[in-house]
Amino acid sequence: MERPSRVLRRVSLGVACAFFLSGCSTTLVRDDVKRTTVAEAHCSGGEWVDDSSIAVLPVPVAAFFVPHVDLNEIKGAEYLNRCGEPGRVINRNVTVTRTACIPAGLTRIITLGVWQWCPAYVSWAADVKAAGSASGDRPPAMREGGSL
Repeated sequence: MERPSRVLRRVSLGVACAFFLSGCSTTLVRDDVKRTTVAEAHCSGGEWVDDSSIAVLPVPVAAFFVPHVDLNEIKGAEYLNRCGEPGRVINRNVTVTRTACIPAGLTRIITLGVWQWCPAYVSWAADVKAAGSASGDRPPAMREGGSL
């Protein structure tokens, strides 16, 4: 039988791995894939952004135990607007990867829990429909099934 300290080490290692792997990326926008013949182009990209946070109660040491608030809110619409008008963008996907925040967590220790610098990578991808296929570009009679 194993000693209790070995069992405790294995359990704590398992919990640490679960925390490490669970919070690395977040999907902000994800549409179900729509197969269409009207897709004109595919738009994708990525960039590094600042996803830093500050403690709600910015008192050193106590800040380790209070919630943190993001200083820069990352919104999926901001990145999808680079692909075109919202009515023409389909099959959207915006993902924020915070893997670089793990080594940057040292800033939280240096500031005694008050602030944490987090460089995050935002990647986006979407299909763009042709201009004539977006319902907003057609006359009202055509949208309702009428003719011109």
